[in-house]
Amino acid sequence: METQNTTISLAAPQPAAGLQGVKRRVVYVTLYELIAIAAATAGLAFLSGQGAAHAGVIAAVAALIAVAWNLLFNWAFERWEARQEVRGRSAARRVVHAVSFEMGLVVTLVPIFAWWFHISLWQALVMDIGMIVFFLCYTFAFNWVFDHVFGLPASAQGAPQS
Repeated sequence: METQNTTISLAAPQPAAGLQGVKRRVVYVTLYELIAIAAATAGLAFLSGQGAAHAGVIAAVAALIAVAWNLLFNWAFERWEARQEVRGRSAARRVVHAVSFEMGLVVTLVPIFAWWFHISLWQALVMDIGMIVFFLCYTFAFNWVFDHVFGLPASAQGAPQS
């Protein structure tokens, strides 16, 4: 009787046929935001002490704001980046990008949270910081799982082996 040695690879599988480009982005954003809204609803309901229906409305609004801000911010950042003498994305430039993006969300969402939940700006800031920490972890985990389920995008795949 022969035994087979099998190994489990942690590498992402090959991409699903046809799940590249715009189709991949639509599936990604849709799944990401639906899960994010559900998680944010639960978190905001818990943090605010208010019901899920009330928290769910603001979670959906926050998701729409985040998507719109993402499009606007990245458009502006890439225009700025194209005019820079030094090309590429160093660690410092990536940190500036991430912090600037999050600060824009904080400036936008904190007053909205304070108004919606009838809390102080300080309480809303603490709530938003909790959301930022959650979303850092969630985004990392979501991307890892998404790539393992749907494969890597073409831009992240190495040259084909022959």
